[in-house]
Amino acid sequence: MPVTVQHRTYTIRQGLLDEWAERWRSQIVPLRLEFGFEIRGAWLDHERSQFIWVIAYDGPESFEERNQHYWASPRRAEMDLDPTHYLVGRVVREVSVVY
Repeated sequence: MPVTVQHRTYTIRQGLLDEWAERWRSQIVPLRLEFGFEIRGAWLDHERSQFIWVIAYDGPESFEERNQHYWASPRRAEMDLDPTHYLVGRVVREVSVVY
């Protein structure tokens, strides 16, 4: 399967952007990496209270199949990290690398 790359923009509840970024970095990133995802970067837009990141997967399964395994994993459930506590909006776009 070809590599799948997603550009994700999350709008975070006011006052929770830094907390979200820390929990994402310390909990989500390590597990995503264990599941074979690659994090290509992450940025904070404090003015808009947005968290922007790029995630890729290049493996034997489709991105969606691998993503389902990630969400169904016991380690993900143990995080006690409900994105709806932080996110008020979410835009996910599949993108292609040109450079």
